[in-house]
Amino acid sequence: MLADFHKEILFVGRLLLGGAFIFAGLRNIQNRAFVAQLMSARGVPQAPAVLWLGIVVQVAAGILLIAGVCTAASATLLLLFLIAATPMFHNFWDYQPGPDRVAKINGVVGNVALAGAILALIANSLQA
Repeated sequence: MLADFHKEILFVGRLLLGGAFIFAGLRNIQNRAFVAQLMSARGVPQAPAVLWLGIVVQVAAGILLIAGVCTAASATLLLLFLIAATPMFHNFWDYQPGPDRVAKINGVVGNVALAGAILALIANSLQA
């Protein structure tokens, strides 16, 4: 029965995943000064330019993912984004045990789950 809804389920998955990245990218625009400062503190050279590159990847690849255009390529870009952003923003090892460390660990776990969803989309798009 669910096999009949394969395309619809896949679209909803792409919508949710791509939408999350678009939302995060737009939120980064709103908080760009703060985020660039965090990136600079983590040693990222040219943090404002790198931040804008990340925002473009999040929003553009998210839109392409939702539209189902270049799914494997856009998903791969988002996966690479996660690989770069996760240790930069969820550096739990720099925190003592407590709520801040737990929040950072939860961020890593969330990004690992996103990476799993991205890999599933890539596999699905390569199979088609």
